[in-house]
Amino acid sequence: MDMQALLQQAQQMQQQLEEAQKALEEAEVEGTSGGGLVKVKLSGRGQVEDIAVDAQAIDTADAEESAQTVADLVLAAIRDAEAQVEQLQQEKMGPLAEGLGGGGMPGMPGMPGLPGL
Repeated sequence: MDMQALLQQAQQMQQQLEEAQKALEEAEVEGTSGGGLVKVKLSGRGQVEDIAVDAQAIDTADAEESAQTVADLVLAAIRDAEAQVEQLQQEKMGPLAEGLGGGGMPGMPGMPGLPGL
């Protein structure tokens, strides 16, 4: 067992993880609904950054129904953006999780190449 190689591999994985996390923090996704009447921007970490509602989404003749429609559109846009964040996170973090989940160590899934630890 080459401990130096193990430590080097762990440092590389740590660096890759930090780079992936930074990329997610800097990323921004946009979800839409109602044919673009509502747009929601989320950070790559899933935090809502902005919500925009086009005035055409509002029917002044029926305020109550309009309010419910806008609420539904906002919710749909958030869900659209969340799906995109999930996909982005999988793209950035998935390869790292696969590296940890290689199962090279009996009895210790997720820690390949570390026998007995």
